[in-house]
Amino acid sequence: MSRVFWDTNLFIYLMEGSGERARTVVSLRERMLTRGDELYTSALTLGEILVKPTEAGDTALQQEYEQAISAGAVIVPFDHSAARAYAAIRQDRGIRPPDAIQLACAVKARVDLFITNDERLSQKVIPGIHFITSLDRTLL
Repeated sequence: MSRVFWDTNLFIYLMEGSGERARTVVSLRERMLTRGDELYTSALTLGEILVKPTEAGDTALQQEYEQAISAGAVIVPFDHSAARAYAAIRQDRGIRPPDAIQLACAVKARVDLFITNDERLSQKVIPGIHFITSLDRTLL
């Protein structure tokens, strides 16, 4: 069993998408469930996934997305300990603030694997996260 953190884009593919990326994320989630892996994400992810339904004024879809993410993943808050990890991560100015928030929440959750679709993040080494990989390279 592993602790796996999904970056926002994976949830967007899952909730809003169709096509190859959505199928890849569905397959990844199925493999995680089979293995008993725990899924983590941050409160930032929840906020980002709610943007489109909020813009559309679709409260039913907002609730559906929030319930789906809350039921399937541990949502890690950005709190004091995450803020300290954020400060350390931002020493690398090549990491944008939203990405640093995600990574800091993953550090706080002590995840084994951070999955993103951002290829440049997959090249980073972040103390407290065992592995960072892109969705295309995921071999769970």
